[in-house]
Amino acid sequence: MSYDAILLTSFGGPEGPDEVMPFLERVTAGRGIPRERLEEVSHHYMALGGISPINDQNRALLNKMRDIFPRKGIDIPIYWANRNSEPFFADVISQMYEDGHRTVLAWVTSAYSSYSGCRQYRENLYQALADNELVGKMRIDKVRHYFDHPGFLTPFMTATADAVAEITSEGIPVTDIAVLFTTHSIPDGMGETSGPPARRQEFAQPGGAYAAQHLAAAKLIMEDVQKSVETEGLNWQLVYQSRSGSPAMPWLEPDINDAIAEVANLGSRAVVVVPLGFVSDHVEVIWDLDNEAAETASDLGLRFKRVATPGDHDIFVEGIAELINERIANAKPQALSSLGPWADRCAVGCCPNLRRELPVVAEETTSY
Repeated sequence: MSYDAILLTSFGGPEGPDEVMPFLERVTAGRGIPRERLEEVSHHYMALGGISPINDQNRALLNKMRDIFPRKGIDIPIYWANRNSEPFFADVISQMYEDGHRTVLAWVTSAYSSYSGCRQYRENLYQALADNELVGKMRIDKVRHYFDHPGFLTPFMTATADAVAEITSEGIPVTDIAVLFTTHSIPDGMGETSGPPARRQEFAQPGGAYAAQHLAAAKLIMEDVQKSVETEGLNWQLVYQSRSGSPAMPWLEPDINDAIAEVANLGSRAVVVVPLGFVSDHVEVIWDLDNEAAETASDLGLRFKRVATPGDHDIFVEGIAELINERIANAKPQALSSLGPWADRCAVGCCPNLRRELPVVAEETTSY
């Protein structure tokens, strides 16, 4: 497939106090989230001046992509659009069409399989095409999941090893350190139906393919850490954060704060938190980890160290270029786990929207 433009596709965030509540209302539309819960979450943004760091982080990433991609043989325009805030999908896609682009490859700031992390982006991009009357006139394909790509994992590997080494240098043995790999919690049902239907039996465990991909990535990181740091007796686990929705609906657990309390109860003296489910230090990393989780650890007398996300790390951006080249230059796919490389195209019925019944779209395995 020949592409004439790339779309950096992200979640978005408010860039001022007046944008906070409209942003949260867009994010939670149709989910029945109580107004009180939105107001509670709005305080997290207000504590940061009503501004999410995610947009500035995406601007930095966009600039780095435009700098590095030509060196990797990718010399086509790169645009940026958000699901929930300006620049909105519909506006950017309209501009791309006016600029003459007809075949677009979207790279999404979500490395894992789930409805909210994959299929919802596909639905939103299709709707943006429909809103601009561009269905059939413009094609948008999506880059595959990259949870086990070396470009995504290498920054985590280095930072996790450095964090463990820093804590042991303070006299705390590895046997007293717990490594907590954290990601966004999702409803149990969303986890169970994540990934292609044909592979669901393979992932017949809590969290489905979503959890399996995170566990595979965490294991790879720990295996690499062992090469540079003594890890015998170092405990680790996958935990979750940032859950929302009705308290009656089961979501993936354990919550990171509960996990911190549990490892403290078991005798740990330090926690290393690895935000494996995120590509940048946005509000859910800064508030839920650097504030709430750090406070939990402090209250329990634990040393707390949070690892950085890949952000605009050169190795990560080079990895994105390699993922793009899989599609435009037939480069060999790279994957460090036995689960990958993940398929380029989503199967029919993959990661369904459980809030409504989706019609089967004949072309959904190939394009929007």
